[in-house]
Amino acid sequence: MKSNLSKRKGIINEKTLIATIDFGKTKNVGYCRCPDGTELSSMEFTNTGEGFKKFWSKVSWMQSSHSLDEVVVGFESTGPYAEPMMHFLKKRGVRLVQVNCAHTRRVKEIYDNSPNKTDDKDPKVIADLIELGRFLSVVIPEGVIAELRRLSHTRERHQERRKTLYNQLHDAVYLVFPEFLSVMKDLESRSSHHLLHNYPTPETILMLGLDGLTEVLRRVSHGRLGRERAEALYGLAQNSVGLQDGQDSIVDEIKQILCLIAHCDEFIEAIEQKMAFYLEKVPYSHLIVSIKGIGVVTVSGLIGEVGDFSKFKTISELLKYAGLNLFEISSGKQKGRRRISKRGRPLIRKLLYFAALNVVRKDGILHQQYQTYLDNGMVKLKALVAICRKLLGIIFALVRNHCEYVTDYSNTQLLRQAA
Repeated sequence: MKSNLSKRKGIINEKTLIATIDFGKTKNVGYCRCPDGTELSSMEFTNTGEGFKKFWSKVSWMQSSHSLDEVVVGFESTGPYAEPMMHFLKKRGVRLVQVNCAHTRRVKEIYDNSPNKTDDKDPKVIADLIELGRFLSVVIPEGVIAELRRLSHTRERHQERRKTLYNQLHDAVYLVFPEFLSVMKDLESRSSHHLLHNYPTPETILMLGLDGLTEVLRRVSHGRLGRERAEALYGLAQNSVGLQDGQDSIVDEIKQILCLIAHCDEFIEAIEQKMAFYLEKVPYSHLIVSIKGIGVVTVSGLIGEVGDFSKFKTISELLKYAGLNLFEISSGKQKGRRRISKRGRPLIRKLLYFAALNVVRKDGILHQQYQTYLDNGMVKLKALVAICRKLLGIIFALVRNHCEYVTDYSNTQLLRQAA
């Protein structure tokens, strides 16, 4: 059986034109190389339709003039700047590949024995890596998968924005009523939001009175908070060290932050509803959702990041794509510790980590496996990473075998045999 490297090297043959691009925000640098070593000098083109056509015309001319059958276009893994060009090239039937940025940094010095980095040099280094077979295929999400990926990334950005807003809220509250944080420790609760929006300062709490505060807390918390919490907050308000100067401006900021948080929560909820809508259109999504402890948001994010699970032939490929493949640095008698590479897509690892926290709970499907790891001397974090790898293997197997998850598989098999 051929290794993946041999297969990749087989793609680049005497009938393959290698074209590479070093992407930028406003301008890109393109380069072409024929199998016989003939080069097209580096050319600049803009991130516009006119610029894309300019680059493609040069590539087409090189291909036809040298009678080459296939065009492979390579580039470094990059942000959003490459995506319009990727879709432009995909419509023209070229093979798209990408190289690791860490690889290009290491190969640069081998190229001319110099750490020099220029727009002219980078595309040539990328071409060298492609010739060596050191590249990965590009997965371009389409249709429903593309929608899920965009929604997942949008949700992540707004979750980060929400976290930033709560940090700002914490700082503002500390200025006018620092004691509030010792009584109402969860700023995300409905009770905290109501008090901060209507009674954000010690003076407004005292004006409300102890009985009034008790009634407000009981009503807003649906009976979970009562007299005891009200007495604690009221007592601290009587001797608060909160600022008096500039208090009105800080209160205005608190109310504005609360409005932004509410808007952010509404938007995230709308995104999650869209994710559920598009997820139903993925044929195998129900197979992954059948795993107890993995919800719609997690499954939507995983499918959006991975693309099509069925395109991966082995779990090793999928683990590497997620950055969960293991590596060690050993030399002579020194044995290095095994770690995950973290060179794949970070959002997959994040989603799997939070899913792992669910499945290792007392009634979780991998609780026993987690306990076994801990009993064998694994630290908790490493055990959770091992669960992430295990969970990804389960998801891959379900999609590959087109079956739903069975909690007690061994007992189910025995019952079938007995029947």
